[in-house]
Amino acid sequence: MRVIFGDVNVGTKGVTKDGQEFHYIFSYAAGGPVSLTTCGREWLYRAPRPAFWRALTDNDRGCGFHLASGVWMAADMFIRTISISEELDGERIPQEEFLSPGNNRFGGEIEAETFRITYEYQTITNPAANVSVCYTVSSDGGILVDAKYFGAPGLPELPLFGMRFVMPTAADGFTYEGLSGETYPDRKLGASEGIFEVKGMPITPYLVPQECGMHVDTKWVEVTRSSTSGNEIAGGKAASDAVTQGNDRTPFTLRIEQEGGPFAFSCLPYTPQEIESATHWEELPPVRRTVLTVCGALRGVGGINSWGADVQPEYHVSGEESLAFSFRIRPAAV
Repeated sequence: MRVIFGDVNVGTKGVTKDGQEFHYIFSYAAGGPVSLTTCGREWLYRAPRPAFWRALTDNDRGCGFHLASGVWMAADMFIRTISISEELDGERIPQEEFLSPGNNRFGGEIEAETFRITYEYQTITNPAANVSVCYTVSSDGGILVDAKYFGAPGLPELPLFGMRFVMPTAADGFTYEGLSGETYPDRKLGASEGIFEVKGMPITPYLVPQECGMHVDTKWVEVTRSSTSGNEIAGGKAASDAVTQGNDRTPFTLRIEQEGGPFAFSCLPYTPQEIESATHWEELPPVRRTVLTVCGALRGVGGINSWGADVQPEYHVSGEESLAFSFRIRPAAV
């Protein structure tokens, strides 16, 4: 793998074991990765950030959860990057050396087996909480993501803690190993274990758009797309006319794997804020993107005896306690 240090970005590139080229770009200004390209196909529409919010359910509204924890919707949209650190093959690089003009000492591409970049964030809540997200890129193209939330006394309960990835175009569907159907921490006993394929990104047709589409206790998920945004670069060279114009419909896949334990995820065509702002289905925007949320902690949905009863205590997520989870991103074959 080769690492390239720039003034505002740091990039990694290499070839996977099955011969796929990968190019990843991590931004200092954006506070996260801004490009994950495999086989000339881009997987990011914007930099992934820590996720704290899911759209409300009727039960959330009934028990007043939004009034107690609504601050997390703003924290989900806006977050402050407070520091960035880097390591090359396990050796820490001082910030004055990887930022301009100190990065001139590298003189071009650097060979490495691993590259690690850690973003430290601070939420806009009062009190503030710190969040750390570490990306470790290995020479086979895999990325280990370690996300940590450091709770603070006085913070309200969290809807979830995870990472959200917005992709440039709509997914054709996804395949995962875990529990069948839509599941939540307190709504999963009727599910069966197995490998399941889902066509498209289905939305549960509630009268009022709300939280839906979650899958808990997942071992891995593969998201497949066949459309591109039309500006990809293939193999380090200008892409073919078909890819450039967005007409190449060859399916391509990105895989998320558990690391240390299962995770929850949703793969939807809308952000939680888009769902939250719609009171009827016709108010939702046209489907254009893929919104993949990978969760390490998730509040239950309740509905125990009527819509409006609070979630059982064991399915709450405390904002005062620390949380951590990890997962791997792997390019899959085209």
